[in-house]
Amino acid sequence: DIPEHACCFRPENATVKIKDMELLLWRHAEAAQTTPDLERALTPAGREQAAVMANWLRSRLPKNTRVLVSPARRTQETAAALGMDFITCDAIAPGAEPEEILEAAGWLNAQQDVLIVSHQPSLGAAAALAISGHDQRWDIEIGNLWWLSSETHDGSAHAVLRAIIPAELAAAQK
Repeated sequence: DIPEHACCFRPENATVKIKDMELLLWRHAEAAQTTPDLERALTPAGREQAAVMANWLRSRLPKNTRVLVSPARRTQETAAALGMDFITCDAIAPGAEPEEILEAAGWLNAQQDVLIVSHQPSLGAAAALAISGHDQRWDIEIGNLWWLSSETHDGSAHAVLRAIIPAELAAAQK
């Protein structure tokens, strides 16, 4: 059985299609290899990486997107590059379970689009669970963004992977 919050089949002959929500998963930019883990700051390259992706996102984010950010310093600094208000969310801290990330976002039930700024392997596992319905370990590279949508086709919810945006591509799109 495929869980209610995920689907891997998108019927081509659906007669009713409704976009329910956008879920953006942004892995923090490059951080220094220091301890303690929650205090790791972005490197100079990471600050540039965050600024480039933030610039790319600003013109594309759906209006009124809710931004949820892990309490770790590197995610806080990554999200700050957007120049938008955000909510610090302990449920998406390092080590979060994929179900916790999807629950924090309100995946498939949210009334609002959501951007999550968090960590691996949690983000990749959340993407896998949302898209395939299975507990798998997918990798979201440092600084990259995965854009998912939930859609309802004839009363059944489906996950759609809209885009994977590598930081390098965002840089090329300045």
